[in-house]
This record gives sequence, C-alpha cells and structure tokens, in this order.
Amino acid sequence: MNIFEDRESVVRTYCRAFPVVFKRAKGAFLYDTSGRRYIDFFAGAGALNYGHNHDFIKQRLLEYIKEDGVIHALDLHTTAKAKFLESFVTHVMAPAGLDYKVMFCGPTGTNSIESALKLARKVTGRPGIFSFMGGYHGMSLGSLAATGNAGKRKGSGVPLNNVTFLPYPVMPANLSLFSPDDTINFIENILADSHSGIERPAAVLFETVQAEGGINVAPTRWICALKALCERNEILLICDDIQAGCGRTGPFFSFERAGIFPDMITVSKSISGYGAPMSLLLIRRDLDIWKPGEHNGTFRGYQLAMVGATAALELREILDLTTEVQRKERFIDSFLHSQLAPIDTAIEIRGVGMIWGIDFSQIKHGESLCRRVSERCFELGLIIETAGRNDTVLKLLPSLTIEDHLLEQGCVIIKRAMEECLFRSERVRLANGVSLHN
Repeated sequence: MNIFEDRESVVRTYCRAFPVVFKRAKGAFLYDTSGRRYIDFFAGAGALNYGHNHDFIKQRLLEYIKEDGVIHALDLHTTAKAKFLESFVTHVMAPAGLDYKVMFCGPTGTNSIESALKLARKVTGRPGIFSFMGGYHGMSLGSLAATGNAGKRKGSGVPLNNVTFLPYPVMPANLSLFSPDDTINFIENILADSHSGIERPAAVLFETVQAEGGINVAPTRWICALKALCERNEILLICDDIQAGCGRTGPFFSFERAGIFPDMITVSKSISGYGAPMSLLLIRRDLDIWKPGEHNGTFRGYQLAMVGATAALELREILDLTTEVQRKERFIDSFLHSQLAPIDTAIEIRGVGMIWGIDFSQIKHGESLCRRVSERCFELGLIIETAGRNDTVLKLLPSLTIEDHLLEQGCVIIKRAMEECLFRSERVRLANGVSLHN
C-alpha cells in the first residue's frame, strides 16, 4: 500500500482517473516519476490557462520572493495588490467598458459564489436564488445549493434550500423540453403568475458555458434576453465566470460576446495565472453595500497570486491571447467536426473558444464508453477528463498557450482512442446482436 492509499482520504477523485505520481510540469506537459510526459488537456480544471510554470509569470514570482515581498496580508494595502488592481483596470475592465468594484474573497471559486449570493440577498432583502439545471457552482453549502448535480448535493448532509432550478437553454436531447426562447418565457411566466408558488428571487446565477455540466454553450440571444428579464423584474444577474472566464472563450470574460453587463461576476481558477489560489467578486458600484468585515477570510489576500495575476494580464497583451484563442478555436472546431463527428453519427460536438465537449450520451452505454476513451487517451499520453450528466462528455480544456503541434497531437490521440473504443464496442455488440445506438 502506498502513502496515498494509506493516509489520503478516499474523497480524492482525479488521481483515480490518472493513476500515476506526477513529479514536474512545464507548458502543456505533465511528467510522472518515470519521466513519461503527458499532454495536458485538463489544465487544472481550467486553473492553468497559461500552462504549467510559464517562464514570464514564474520570473515575476521569483523576483518577488527574492525581495522578501509580503506573502500574507489579509486585506491590508500592499504594493502587490495595488499593481494588480491597476493592471486589472487597464488590461481588462477599461477595454471592455466595465466599471466594477473588486472584492477579494477566499482562495477558491466557491468563496466567490458564496460572497455573491450573500450580497445579493443583503441588497434585495430576498432569500431566493434562481439557478439552472446542469449548473455547477461549488461545494460549500451556499454554492452547492445552486448546483444541480445530485451526487454532489448528497454530500451536504443537510437540506439545500432557497434555490429554484430552471431549464438551461442547451440540454441533452432526452431532457430538452424548452427552446432557448421558451426558457425565458417560462421564467417570465413564473414571475408573473401569482399562483406559481415561486417568489421573485434576489438573483439569477448562471454560466454562459456550463463546463462541468457538459460544455453547454448558451446562445448569445438567450444571454441578452436573460439580462433584459432580470432588469424588468429588478433581479440581480450573477455570471459565474470561474471556469469559462480569464480568456477561455476568447475575450477575457465569457459574457462579452453578448455585450451585456452582469450585476456581479465571480472570477477564480486562472485569474492568478499560475495555479495559485485566488478568487474575486466583481460588483456593480451601487451594490457594494458591505459593512467593513461583514464578509472576510484569512486567505483572501494571497500576495503571490496577485503578483502572478498581474504578470498574466501583461502576458495576455504580449501574446495577443484573445486572437490566439480565436485562431485555435477554428482548428479545434474543424478537427472535431471533420475528424471525430464522422466516427459515429450519434456523437455531438459542442464548444466555444478553447472549451469543447464530445458528447457520447446518445450512444448506448455512453457513460462507460466515454470513460474508456478517457482512459485510453491517458494510456496514449493525453490527460483529458469527463463531464456532464453521467460523465458522458469528453471535455477538452487545454491551456490557451499550448503550441499548435501539441494541440493537434492531442486531438489526434482523442481520435485514435475513440476509434479503438467505439469500433471495439461495435464489434462486441454486433457479435451479440445488439445495436450500438439507443
């Protein structure tokens, strides 16, 4: 028995899918203790948009440490925080025409969600939240209450209240009850119907791309309609941009393609640029009604994360990363549709920017098949996870800075794994006289 089996809690997850011991990482690669390298299409669940140990960011961190820069500061004023805020305004908010107050939350994304929900309830005096089927927002009790995954919710141990779940505009074929326009009308009718039994909420919490939900991309017109609905009904709109933000879809924020301005935005994962823990809540100025210390946390001011974030924002400009993501998006889109979709007509491809999903849900035993493809990819030297309902979606999440030839090489590995697993399944089923499709 190794030390992990002996001492680490059984709650561990990702190490079960990728059962090796990793020693080092650089760029688009992870290396195990034997020296074997793996192309990383997982990117720390979206926390490594700039890849592993990017030299530009690393140098800034080393310089800061060498100078004995402040590491832990709670919410004290520091030079590192000042530089980050100035850079964030200059490189992100000003170019997009955004004007938000910045709240430094605890170290992870769920802290940002908790802050947003608490503030929305404080501002409006209303306890309810509208969230969407398929949404994922975190594992602490408030964010978990707004998360749809039944398996995750069971771990709470207590009732998860004050959240109403609504149909997302993009859902699996067997669950798609509404068109995008219908979902907006459905919400409008709920709010207008005095007998609906559902009270007007404090806020609507949504993702423009449901990442853990299976790479469900909301149509631009739906995002705009949702914002308009919230304005008509005096409901706050909270955009969870924790995984789809920080340039993952092209522009820094995933909602920019719709031209809207959410009332609050949650940001985490890749904001630090280096995988260091950091989360933010961006707040419309008039909503910033906190009392000093009303919401806080010991690690809401991790200075190394701020140093890394400042460097990462500069690096985005140097690399013209928005244009780079859009260019790589065209390659991924073309490859998946021309090389992978024809492998089986039941496969569905979805995505935007550099977050894409290959959906096996319409194939018989899609869950086990998707898992086998992920396992085979790992055997072939590619780390890629599954997502969506019953984990039937293979989720492409490479670093935004990945070299073109490695991006293509990873996609080729997926193709090989899919062909091997699908054709093997087809042969077995044909031998048993069973159709591959539902």
